[in-house]
Amino acid sequence: EISECLVGSEMCIRDSICNAYYLEKRKGVKIEMKIAVCGKGGCGKSTVTSLLAKALARRGKEILVIDSDESNYGLHRQLGMKLPRDFTDYFGGKQNVLNDMMLSKFTHQFFEKTWTIDDIPEDYYSLKDGVKLMTSGKIHQANEGCSCAMGTVMTQFIQNLRLTEDQFALMDMEAGIEHFGRGIDNGVDLILIIIDPSYESLQLSKKIGELSESIRKPFYYVLNKVTKENQEMMYEAVWNSNRVAVSLSADPGIMGEGLMGKELSEKPDAIENLTEFLLSI
Repeated sequence: EISECLVGSEMCIRDSICNAYYLEKRKGVKIEMKIAVCGKGGCGKSTVTSLLAKALARRGKEILVIDSDESNYGLHRQLGMKLPRDFTDYFGGKQNVLNDMMLSKFTHQFFEKTWTIDDIPEDYYSLKDGVKLMTSGKIHQANEGCSCAMGTVMTQFIQNLRLTEDQFALMDMEAGIEHFGRGIDNGVDLILIIIDPSYESLQLSKKIGELSESIRKPFYYVLNKVTKENQEMMYEAVWNSNRVAVSLSADPGIMGEGLMGKELSEKPDAIENLTEFLLSI
């Protein structure tokens, strides 16, 4: 179930990072909701992103899902959409972006002004049921080089993106922690860390939590693929159990749809609870 921290307990209010959100809200300051969804490979980032996007859209919110994992070819299927064109193509393609970066000694600015969701060109997104999907780019062939160009474009994009009160942006991040090194997470407002029942994932919960704190971003854990047998062990082993938002059970329906590349249709209670929390901020 949703942890006490998410409903404004005394413990949560004493947290300096979380407290800043509540203070700004009380002042009437608009708090944007750009959310990074991260974790190790295979932990369920895309699954949680898809389910959360659908749940928010059912509540009338306008959702932008940003696929920033160059090796992930499943997110669009889980959303029931066509994979959109690489956003780096808007700037002339990956090689052109790299050239601009190198010629400017990596100071080139690809965005001259702030953007809104409506500013995203039609050729570079897919849309279904209130959810808009865009992708930074994919690795399409061998020896085409690193993903630095895609990372730079998305870092600047998220920093320049402006949202209204009824809009959410969910970033499905690449596996691991390289996105912290690139500085992409500096532009988000909250970090969701997906934890699966593995030693590697539980160890990574500490590193990602520390990285989030170092850039003063509030973070929460989503325990995924939880069973009666592993729930207590996962809760005790995660770095800061006070930051566990919800536990998402190992659902055969979700796993089956994911395995077949079908659009996700389940509505887990844990995702509904997580959605209500995000709407309360």
